[in-house]
Parts: sequence; C-alpha cells; structure tokens
Amino acid sequence: MKRIFAVLATAALSVTVLGTGTAQAAVPAAAPVRPAVYTPPPLVWSACPASLEGLQCATLVVPLDYSKPTGPTIRLAVSRAVHTSSDYKGVMLVNPGGPGAPGTGMPYLQQYVPNHTGEKYDWIGWDPRGVGSSTPALHCNNHYDTPDRPSFVPIVPRLLTYWLGHTKKYAKACGKSAAKELLPHMKTTDTVADMESLRIALGVTKISYYGFSYGTYLGQVYATLHPGQVDKMIFDGVVNPHRVWYGANLDQDAQFDRNITTYFKYLAKHHTWFHLGTSWRSIKAGYYKEIKKLRKHPSASGRLGPDELTDGMLGAGYYVYGWNGTGKAYAALIHHNKGAAMYHLYADGVVGDDNGFATYNATQCTDVSWPGWAKTKRDTIRVNRSHPFLTWDNTWYNAPCLNWPAKSGTKVKIRGSLVTSKVLLINETDDAATPYSGALTVRSMFPTASLIQGVGGTTHAGSLSGVACTDDAISTYLETGVTPTRKAGRRADLNCPPVPPSTDPNTGRMAVTGGMPANVRAILIRAQALGERG
Repeated sequence: MKRIFAVLATAALSVTVLGTGTAQAAVPAAAPVRPAVYTPPPLVWSACPASLEGLQCATLVVPLDYSKPTGPTIRLAVSRAVHTSSDYKGVMLVNPGGPGAPGTGMPYLQQYVPNHTGEKYDWIGWDPRGVGSSTPALHCNNHYDTPDRPSFVPIVPRLLTYWLGHTKKYAKACGKSAAKELLPHMKTTDTVADMESLRIALGVTKISYYGFSYGTYLGQVYATLHPGQVDKMIFDGVVNPHRVWYGANLDQDAQFDRNITTYFKYLAKHHTWFHLGTSWRSIKAGYYKEIKKLRKHPSASGRLGPDELTDGMLGAGYYVYGWNGTGKAYAALIHHNKGAAMYHLYADGVVGDDNGFATYNATQCTDVSWPGWAKTKRDTIRVNRSHPFLTWDNTWYNAPCLNWPAKSGTKVKIRGSLVTSKVLLINETDDAATPYSGALTVRSMFPTASLIQGVGGTTHAGSLSGVACTDDAISTYLETGVTPTRKAGRRADLNCPPVPPSTDPNTGRMAVTGGMPANVRAILIRAQALGERG
C-alpha cells in the first residue's frame, strides 16, 4: 500500500493525508500460528484528554513478543464511546487503516450511523503498537521528507543513485531507533494478537469490527485466526489478500493514474470554476508540462518541486471530498505561479513527524518478503510507461523495504469459510488505494459476505459519507445482522451511488447530507492515506 503527503483543503474540510540495491536480507519466519492465550491486566477507564473529548481512555498492556508472554511488555492506548441505548448489542472495534495510523479517535463514528444504531454498541478504538500514544512509539528520521526533493523520476542516473541511497539510509535509521525492539514484532499478526488481547480485556466472547482500508486486512487475518470470536464485520475499502503488499502497490499505480485522468475531466467540466480549459487532454498535458517546469524552477520559494506537486495532487485520486480545493490550488499554480496552496496540500501536518511512515514500513516490510531491486526496477519501468502519474513516487515510498532491518514473515492464508456470521463489504468501482477486484476476491473467500459497490466512484473507504443506499445498509446490518441478499457469480450484491463531489464552487460543501462531519472524516483520511498512498 502507499501513502499520500497532502491536505484535502476545502472550505468545509482541511485535513492532512499521507504509501529498491539488493534484495532484503530477511529469512522468512515460520508460518504464523495463533499464539498461546495471553491474559492482559484489566482495563481501567477514565476520561480522555481534551483531544479526545467525550471519550473514555485506558491502557492495554500486551507482550512485546507473544511467543514470550511473560517477557517485556508494551502499552497500547485504547479509547471507547459507551453505548447510550438500552438495546445493547456488544462491542465494536474499529480501525481506520494505515498501517501506521492512530485509531483512538475512531469511537466518534458511533454518532454517525443512521437511525442511532451506532449508539447500541460500545465503540473501541486503539493506537496500534508503535503508533501515536502507544508506548514505545517508533520514530526513524523526522527530516526524511524535506521540501523540493530530487525528482522521483530518475531521468538521469544520479537520481536513481540518490533515491536508492536515501531510502537505504532511512531503513538503517529505523534499525537504530530508540524503539528498535519493536521492529521484529510489528507484523499484522502481532496487531491481530493485540486485538484478541483487547477482546479478552473487555471481557466479551465475541467482537464486532469495522475496518477501513488496511483495517480490512486486519479484519481478514483476525477472522482467519479467531473465527469463533467474530460477530459482525464491516470491511470498507477492501484489501486483496493475494496482493499483499508488493503486488498491491503495482495495482494502485495503474488505478491512481486512471483516477487522476478522471479528476482532469472534472476540472474540464467545471472550466468556469477553475479556468483550466474545457479539454481534459489539454489539462493532463499541462500537468506533465508543469512537472517538467518545476524540475528546473521550483515554486513557493523553492519548496514546491515536481514531487511535492505529485503528492499534493494525489488526494484527488483518493477521494472526491477535496476536489474543489485541490482544483483551486492547482489553478493558482498554473495561472499565477503561486504554489503555496499546493505545497501545503503536501506538507501540512506531515513534515517533521515520521511516526506514521516508520510504523507503516515496520508492518509492510515484515508482513511478507519483498523482491530485490532488479525486479522492482523492471516492474517500475514497465508500469510507468503507461501509468506515469504515481509509479516512481510509489516505488521510492516503499523502497525502505529493500533494506529493512528486521526479518520478514510469511503471508497469512486467509480463510473465511469458518466465519458463520454475516460480513459486509463495501468498495467503490474505481477505488485506487484498494482496487475493486480485491473486494470481489474477498467476497469469494467469505461465503457469508455481501458486497456493496459504489458504482463508478473513485472514493476510497467512503462509507458513512451520507450516501443513503450504503449507510442505511450499514445501519440495517448493525441492527439486525441482515446484509444484502447474496447473488450468484462474481459481482456485487447491492449497487449504490458513489460518494459525489461537491457541486458548490464557493464552499466545497458535499453534494449529500448526513454522514460524519469533516473533522471526523479527516481522522479517517489521514489514517488511510498513510498506507494507501494509501
């Protein structure tokens, strides 16, 4: 998966979003097995700090290494929103994505399920190991992404040398981190073991679970290793487990390129808003012309080069929420050579703290083995020929895995056949971060799963955005356990409209009402984009 360094800036939404040599010298570990049961100390709840106003907080103590349950421990930050309905239906763990994203803000979702259905659950969020307020927290190099970076596209050999060396140094810095003891224990299976410890600490037999983006893979692995503890599960923006993680990045390269073309069509359609022309082909050609120009003459006082423009535009390939604001920032750059707004789409809230990027790598680089540089280079050159928007950018983002200072594991074989309760899958047709084919694949692996397709949409993990068809189906499922009737064949079980872009050029206000507000959506966007480029 990938990351995005951007802020989706509109009048209604201003949020930060964040996804080589020789082959990694990692010896694959044994196939993952369910660890012996660890009994954590009880959770002690108290009021959260002001940043999580209205929630309750606690600390979960878990082993650093589950194979040594009496050995060193680490502490995970946990939060909850307690049910307010007398019709209590259990606990709902929720993960926003990543990997590498804090999740203690996720219980706020309780309020935004239609018909007050969310209020019948205790919503539980947590900062995964190494992340956010959990301790220790992993940091590698807070100065890794400086403004006006050398071009991602190695048009001359020195750029190839630079990025291979730069990413190798980052991996080396992670190996010297103050929290380096975490590195062998940051796999998805470790976080799944933490989820099981959290279930035990909560004192419940089964958990419900709502996973976005990478969180859908967490849910798949949890259901595989702990099928008897599964109640209801919602996966939004579904990871294809067959493509974890190298193949998933290649899939994203192609779809992000298609989605940025979709965005150029939006800009052309709304020429009167942005004044970029009525031909999307001309707008697209102008974009690549601007990329070449910025290589020689960076904008925004030298801070906005071609890499920063790519990362600033990337949010438009993820979501429709910020299309209006991104268009205004891009228009200011093209018409007036004013790149400050576009630079801030890249930089705000990201530069100077690499906890998300460090923990993203710590999981993705060790979940499975990665190919060496020779294959990576061949694949990048091949994909870049037809899909140039993101391919080299994404290659370098994931290049620390070539030299990661921890051993890789073996991919979990997902098995959904032992899950007896219904599972609800959600994916838009042209989701670039988690392509739609992955949702179809997971549907085939979970016989009890039903899939909602946001037909023709490009938004990633956009449930609870106010699209009644989707959000009402979520409410019904959480209330009754009933999902859309499963159809024969490899297809969706319910077709819904996609999340629509803004139709208001002045405010950027959403074209639908309801769903979570911008400040809560911002938590999700930041989390998802750490891993899905993101």
